[in-house]
Amino acid sequence: MAIRCPVRVVTFLISALAAALWPATAAAGPDDDTLVVAFSKALTTVDRLYSIQREGLILSRLTDDGLFYVDPDTLEFEPLAAASYEWVDDTRLDVTLREGIRFHDGSPLTADDVVYTFQWVLNEDSDTSRGAVIRGWLKGVEKTGPLSVRFTLNMPYPMALRDLAISIPLRKRGTYDEDHDDGRPLNGIGPYRVTRFSAGREIVLERFEGYYADSPKAHPAIRNMVFRVIPDEGTQQAELLSGGIDLMMDVPPDVADNVSALPGVARLEGNDIRIGYLTLDAGGYSDPDSPMTNLKVRQAINHAIDREAITRYLVRGSARAIPYACHPRQFGCDSDGPRYPYDPGKARKLLAEAGYPNGFSFKLWAYREKIIAEAIVNNLEAVGLDVDLRFVKLNVFSKVRNEHRMEAFFASYGSGGTPDASASTGVHFAADSSRNYSGDAALSRTVLAAERTIDPGQRRRLYRQALDRIAEQAYWVPLFSYSQNYLLTPALSLPVPDDGVPRLWQAAWRP
Repeated sequence: MAIRCPVRVVTFLISALAAALWPATAAAGPDDDTLVVAFSKALTTVDRLYSIQREGLILSRLTDDGLFYVDPDTLEFEPLAAASYEWVDDTRLDVTLREGIRFHDGSPLTADDVVYTFQWVLNEDSDTSRGAVIRGWLKGVEKTGPLSVRFTLNMPYPMALRDLAISIPLRKRGTYDEDHDDGRPLNGIGPYRVTRFSAGREIVLERFEGYYADSPKAHPAIRNMVFRVIPDEGTQQAELLSGGIDLMMDVPPDVADNVSALPGVARLEGNDIRIGYLTLDAGGYSDPDSPMTNLKVRQAINHAIDREAITRYLVRGSARAIPYACHPRQFGCDSDGPRYPYDPGKARKLLAEAGYPNGFSFKLWAYREKIIAEAIVNNLEAVGLDVDLRFVKLNVFSKVRNEHRMEAFFASYGSGGTPDASASTGVHFAADSSRNYSGDAALSRTVLAAERTIDPGQRRRLYRQALDRIAEQAYWVPLFSYSQNYLLTPALSLPVPDDGVPRLWQAAWRP
């Protein structure tokens, strides 16, 4: 009997042969204290203010610091370049900078640089990647001392520290006064400085010896880092085996299983804030007469899907089935609303009660993880539904979704790595969100209220109220959290992140 090799295995074997015939382009490993990391996607800039890619976030956490950061252990927002902060009232935030912080060119960080950075972001002509978001809540920033500033908000906004931590790296005053060339070295204040940037090929970093000693990030152990752009998954695997790279990220579970079984490869599994879910058109946007507008139909679909089996056998790793429309690690992700255990019999009963004893036909849209989408379709067809899976590219998916022409869709959301329900529940059920198919104005008002108070207790109560409503009305089918797989050389020690975003400044060589 002929044995057929999976495409990934064939690709890997070809790539491994190629790696054996041609030497790696960059030395990797502890011998020259250089950590070489594979990026699947190319960056066109090393400036986080002009990048929205996940790769840009990983890089920026090495080359830049903001006023705050996400503590890797607690996922709380803590001072970084800031020494301290104080809410004067609901719309005024005072921040004092740490002393002794220097840019990579040796110049000191002052309040003038902070004011310059945020004035640049607030300027619509600057066209930064996060400018629109920041302008939505920030009115202005003023210098109150050599190392102190005051932020004035347009409204109470509990995610201010999040945006200051994730979105805005600090820039030296005058950085953008002239046309800047993305190929030039970035002048940040992070623990590593850029020494070479070749767009689409590689980024070379060197440890910044002038990094401030009292930084919560501490002093990194590895001297040099190189990020090589290797789009092909099989080539990445071959380079790891041949010593051309030290670390692969975002590795699919089946690849991680196969490659980690080979000598000279270690595997790490970690959590991810990303969640998978189904959205159902309860609001009748795609069709006012859609069966999805019937609560019992939506409840039936929730009971028809075997979340636990899909999570255990397809997503795998540290993934977990989730009961509500948020990630369990996110602040405010708590609900007393109903859960929907897998129960095909109950699903059929609910469909009959809804007037569909023989089921009905509908389209399920998806753009990623086709094997999971197909498993969902199998579950739904097992209770009598006729499902037409429309598996399309992301740009097509986004266009149709944004036009509210989907009866149901399978998607995922990473919340930008934010451990707060505002980044999941808030984004998907806001009144003006193209992702919101609930048609529930009261729910949107509750979500908005949670985003307009800085009182943690009140925010928890409001998110609980919103999540209860989402569960009661079965607007979503919450599915699972994702798992992150990393393949690496056994010589490398790397703490596994809880939010799916590796902090490479924590990497070290094993003794």
